[in-house]
Amino acid sequence: MNPQVVRSYLRICTYADVLLIVDLDSITSSIVYAYLRSITSSAQSPATLHVPLLNIPKADINLRPELLALLPHANIEQDQLITLDDLPDLDNIKQILLPESTRWVLVDHNALQGKLGAIYADRVVGVVDHHTDEGKVPKDTGSEPRLITTSGSCTSLVINHCREAWDRLSCGTSSTGAAQAQGDTLMEDEAVTSLWDAQVAQFALASVVIDTLNLQDEHKTTEHDERAVTYLEAKINQCAKIGGQFDRTTFFNKINDAKKDLSPLTFEEILRKDYKQWTENGLNLGTSAVVQPISFLKSKINRDSDSNDYKALLEASKKFAKERDLCVFSIMTAYEAENGGFARELAVLAVDDRGFAACKKFSDSSSEKLQLDGSDADESGEHWFHVWKQGNLSCSRKQVAPLLREAMSA
Repeated sequence: MNPQVVRSYLRICTYADVLLIVDLDSITSSIVYAYLRSITSSAQSPATLHVPLLNIPKADINLRPELLALLPHANIEQDQLITLDDLPDLDNIKQILLPESTRWVLVDHNALQGKLGAIYADRVVGVVDHHTDEGKVPKDTGSEPRLITTSGSCTSLVINHCREAWDRLSCGTSSTGAAQAQGDTLMEDEAVTSLWDAQVAQFALASVVIDTLNLQDEHKTTEHDERAVTYLEAKINQCAKIGGQFDRTTFFNKINDAKKDLSPLTFEEILRKDYKQWTENGLNLGTSAVVQPISFLKSKINRDSDSNDYKALLEASKKFAKERDLCVFSIMTAYEAENGGFARELAVLAVDDRGFAACKKFSDSSSEKLQLDGSDADESGEHWFHVWKQGNLSCSRKQVAPLLREAMSA
């Protein structure tokens, strides 16, 4: 569907399902889910327009070079992506986009947060996610799934859940109006169908291999991811135009190299690139995931000096946190170390009294579990700031953020 038509649907009230997305895994899982659910149906699950909505401003698309490198593989243009800028003004949105006229499906998270959450949380009708279940989504989600389980990539869960519908569509046996409208023409053209399938499969495959390091990360890769990769590669290989020259490792390296290239971005843009925020017990927590070490961030700030001092990092992080009214802010790095192995670091900052107690509680309760080894630390009274090496490599933001939130909840 023309994206301008979809934007018009959002600005008037349409009874469509809206999926919120932010990072690469969220983007691919939501777009693939929306695509398949919009053009396939069954007796239990009628076809409904699903609109994948990026939960970021349009300008932040450029902060995701891995996404920009991936879009051509799926024949998607950057300006076709729908962002928060395409919604009505958030202060007046509920007068224009009536809550009772919408349904929201959460993908790669399971609690609707912020202003949208305050207005539409009780309109959530489904979820596909691989984070800790926060119990915010109803147990009965009707025709939409309530699928929350552990996997390296949320896209893997989407693919495995939708594969039967996708296979029916590929075989031209779908009964949807959208498919039937094309069923006697394009959907019966095997070459066209296999090309579409291969493009969608590449789009989905990217986040699965990125989030599991091409299925080599033993701490994150699950059976869900392995099944999804096998299925997606088969879709790609069935296309004569793409499959004959496709190599998964080469594809992974291209997207991964784009993801790791943060050189064009400023320090503040790097923090915004993969940023998530929660409210717990009236306190705001922000987390930024970064694919380079803390030393890289220090060099970004101290580009005019050779200093490796943490104080400039502290002040820049405080500025970022205060602009977002955060009580606690964390930076979680995951990167390839000099020895070729995988490494993680964790920086945690409290900027006022509201966050001090939570950060101290987190440090006391989670240091052993995360195997935190301290380096930089500053508890001056004006702030609380610690930077650690994280020995427990199996704990990503999916595990660390809930620990921070738990410390804030008391």
